[in-house]
Amino acid sequence: MGRVAGASRPPLQGGLPPSGDVGGAGVEIACDESGFSGSNLLDPATPVFTHASTDLSLAEATELVEALRSDSRWSLDELKSGQLLRGRHADEALGWLLSRLEGRAHVEVVDKEYFLATRVVDLFLSEPSWAAGTRLTAHQRPAAIALHRCGRSRAPEWLAFLAAFVDLVRTKRRHHVDRRVLETFFQARDGLALGADPEARDVLAALTRTRVRGVVTRLVHDDRTIPPPLEPLLTALAETVLTWSEGRQQVLVVHDEQSALTADRLRRLQHALSDGTDDGGADGETGHGVSPLAGLVTVDSRDDVRVQVADLLAGVARRWPDLGDESPLRSFLSPTSLRVP
Repeated sequence: MGRVAGASRPPLQGGLPPSGDVGGAGVEIACDESGFSGSNLLDPATPVFTHASTDLSLAEATELVEALRSDSRWSLDELKSGQLLRGRHADEALGWLLSRLEGRAHVEVVDKEYFLATRVVDLFLSEPSWAAGTRLTAHQRPAAIALHRCGRSRAPEWLAFLAAFVDLVRTKRRHHVDRRVLETFFQARDGLALGADPEARDVLAALTRTRVRGVVTRLVHDDRTIPPPLEPLLTALAETVLTWSEGRQQVLVVHDEQSALTADRLRRLQHALSDGTDDGGADGETGHGVSPLAGLVTVDSRDDVRVQVADLLAGVARRWPDLGDESPLRSFLSPTSLRVP
């Protein structure tokens, strides 16, 4: 997030402070993202979104950041991944950084086109859920995989379909369902179905006018039981919390300020993660147990070195050319990331 040096700082917005002490059974993590492009999820310059988290203490993060900045080989005015990866001793610097973070950090990787494929399925083939896109709704993933596999083999029709979907669910400032936009989506659906394999054709055929129009009508009328359709940060955050909460501990998140992280959205996410379902409980009550998300505190990244470390790791992961089995980052990558299978 770009900020002007020396400018007066507006008050921090968003977040959901914990209702009580997380205590010894909880874990506190610091998070940041890389690759944010707003609702323009088809920007070819940023095809991947990454969200990194670490449980380093303030003292540990400070020591790490000071070492990176003070060592002449890795001298950085700001702790940014692009400078680190382009440095004269980039391999050595990265190897040192990753060795210090081993077992202390995770990265969620979201392929934006694949994310949109999951969103089509999550919205139009089942009841929209705030747990969508996470391991809690893995049963919906095969349909998204089939859709994405078909699309990648037919690039022009696929991109037209995704662009029509994005336009359809970007309903801000609309007061009714736009028939022209709706028809463009169905034309793109039919164009992609031509020549598609049987599995993908079945998925596309299930995108009926009744289903699609019903969900879009709810979006136009600001039905907040439906999660924001074009916001991968919330999905990545949910999966991050589930990863760190393994062992049934609660997670307190410290996060760089982001407009998407409103209190209402976080309460709904908190509720959804409590038992794998959600009914839009805006009061934050968990119907079947304690939510793994204890709360989320927003900070200015300049004031929290833990968030700076998370930002650095997220940027390295987003810029790394190959995140396969031979990647030095492989041990940090969440196996449940929304990456292309």
